[in-house]
This record gives sequence, C-alpha cells and structure tokens, in this order.
Amino acid sequence: MTNQSNKVALVTGASRGIGAAVAERLARDGFIVVINYSGDARPAEALAGKIEAAGGRAMTAKADVSDANAVRGMFDAAEAAFGGVDVLVNNAGIMRLAKIADSDDALFDQQVTVNLKGSFNTMREAARRLRDGGRIVNFSTSVVGTRLESYGIYVATKAAIESLTAILSKELRGRSITVNAIAPGPTATDLFLNGKSPELIDRFAKMVPLERLGTPDDIASAVAFLVGPDGAWINGQTLRANGGVV
Repeated sequence: MTNQSNKVALVTGASRGIGAAVAERLARDGFIVVINYSGDARPAEALAGKIEAAGGRAMTAKADVSDANAVRGMFDAAEAAFGGVDVLVNNAGIMRLAKIADSDDALFDQQVTVNLKGSFNTMREAARRLRDGGRIVNFSTSVVGTRLESYGIYVATKAAIESLTAILSKELRGRSITVNAIAPGPTATDLFLNGKSPELIDRFAKMVPLERLGTPDDIASAVAFLVGPDGAWINGQTLRANGGVV
C-alpha cells in the first residue's frame, strides 16, 4: 500500500470487472477515485459507496468515452470536485470476436469507436489537463502477442493503443508524466468468460505457465505499481500482465 492522499485517479469503465478492481485498489492506496461508467449507474454508485464505507473517497462520472464532449465533461466534473486529475486509467473497452472474413462493418466500427477512439479521447484530454507528475495507464491485450484467430479487429485496436502509448510518453516530455500500457492475458472477468464453454476456459487457463486465469486483482496490482512511486522510472512501455502466456 502506498499513500497517495489527495491525488485523483480517473478510471474509465470502472463499474465492474478489471476497472472496478483497479478503482478499489487505488482507493486503498489513498487515491481519490473517479469511477467512470457509460450505462447503468447502479454498479458504479455501489462501488463508490463501498470505497467510501472503507474510508476512501470516490465519485461517479457517466460518460461514453467515444464522445469527446462527454470526456471533456468528465474531466470538468473531476476538476470541479477535487481540483484536478493526476492519473488516468484507460480501462473502458469492448470485445467482439469474429474471423476477419465474417466481420461486418458494425463489428469493426463499434470496436474502433470504443477501444481506439475512446482511449484516444481520454488520452488527448489527459495530455492537456493532467497535473504535472501524473500517470497514464492504457489497456492493451496480450493477444497482440498470441495472435489468436477471431481476435483480429479487437487486437488491431489494442496494437494501436500500444503505439499511441509510446508516442504520447515522448510528447509529454518535461512534465514528469509517465505513459504506459497494461496488456492482460486471459483474466476471469464477465467480458472474457461470457460465451465460453468450461472446456475452453480450462484450455485458456492451461495455456498459462502458472496454470490459472488471471484475476482482476492481479491486473489491479500491476496498475498500482505503474501509478505508484515504485513505477516512476517505467515510461513508454507495455507491461504484459499475463502469467507468462506470451
């Protein structure tokens, strides 16, 4: 645990799964947490209540990250409530799997809009508004390395995130802001488990040398490292938090 009191962390897609685990972990580490969500407010409000009941500070912020105006409004709300933003965790994303030949325009457009344009919108806003000494953590995927069939469009959006991460880290020279990406492997979230048979899930677990799926807390620990004092010298990198699958 680190003491990051009065620093503000904005976590996108934070009402469930990895995003919720990241928000809880950063709150335990002393960050004030802004919990972004795009749909149902109830899980986000419940998470904020849980954090505050444990002695932390949190607020919720509804915004579709693919809408640049909504992203600006979310940063406005965080600044109005807490004076500024120190950390952006770009977790919001969707995964729609299909072979390239079977992918329709809607499948392509949805993933590019949310995963790539959404992350770009928040990165751009953070580049303009993050306080000096801040941290940006984007989300990629270890399938950029494993290159599994049917993940093509999803992986294309995440490979672009890795490139944007490296470039933005250089563009923020002189402000002591680090920009890195986390690339999870198979992780036991609803996003990953949905639609997969127990046999397929077991096969994914066995792909990992540690012979288990990752947990949201595993990924949250990696994020906490990058945004905490021990991660200060890591910049422009993609950290594959995947148990050694690739």
